[in-house]
Amino acid sequence: MGVWDFDAIGTRWQIVMPAAPDDGVRERVSAVIDAFDREWSRFRPDSLVTTLSGGGRVTAPVDAADMLDTYVALSRATEGAVNPLVGGSLARRGYDAAYSLTDGGAAPAPAAWDDVLSWAHGVLQLSAPALIDVGALGKGRLVDLVAAALGDEPAVVDAGGDIRVRGRTERIALEHPYDSATAIGVWEITDGALCASATNRRAWGDGLHHVLDARTGQPVRTVAATWVAAPTAMIADAAATALFFDGGVALAHEWDAPWVRMLSDGRVEWSPGCPADLFLPR
Repeated sequence: MGVWDFDAIGTRWQIVMPAAPDDGVRERVSAVIDAFDREWSRFRPDSLVTTLSGGGRVTAPVDAADMLDTYVALSRATEGAVNPLVGGSLARRGYDAAYSLTDGGAAPAPAAWDDVLSWAHGVLQLSAPALIDVGALGKGRLVDLVAAALGDEPAVVDAGGDIRVRGRTERIALEHPYDSATAIGVWEITDGALCASATNRRAWGDGLHHVLDARTGQPVRTVAATWVAAPTAMIADAAATALFFDGGVALAHEWDAPWVRMLSDGRVEWSPGCPADLFLPR
């Protein structure tokens, strides 16, 4: 069994394959990650989204339509709580390119974001200054791309809790958001993805974390963690984000994506027929 651990895009990755990936595989994976980061990272001064933040137009990345079309569904389901122009709101709260972690106060993202941001005919365009942030689903998308770059061998790709499994079955622990040494259950995944999101990750200051309501610029308070299974990591990641808000349950049902979530008061909810093995009275 070959295990490759490395750091990229601000998180720890682990790739497990039948044998250690050779130099060619490692080069392909590194190239995929670097290309995605150069396009979509708001933390890089040379990235496409940083360049575009003042407004204007650029050639759209190949991922733009798939990701931003999914954002339309996310935004509609959550009544605007999920919004790809939330980057400015996150930066203002301290989650900025310099990682200042200094809170400048709440500021909502542009409400009619799809009037400001367009991605038709191979062009990505902002009609006004704004900062794109694809954190609601971008890491999941990148996990899918990395899995594809590995070829056809069985593999597990884990990017900080966004996991894609191919050609094998994996039992994955659901980490308790208030005690990382324990789990609230396990989920068995075969040829699919399981993505998690939690407010104890990327957290700073007095109750600040990376899951903001784009309508207000305020961090979510009612949900502590979510887990979603889906055929792709992008869809699992997107649904895991949606479940922090009203409308997320209906969207996960529409996507046929089973889920578990823990509320901030410690109660656990799950979708009907969810196959996760939860360590709770049922």
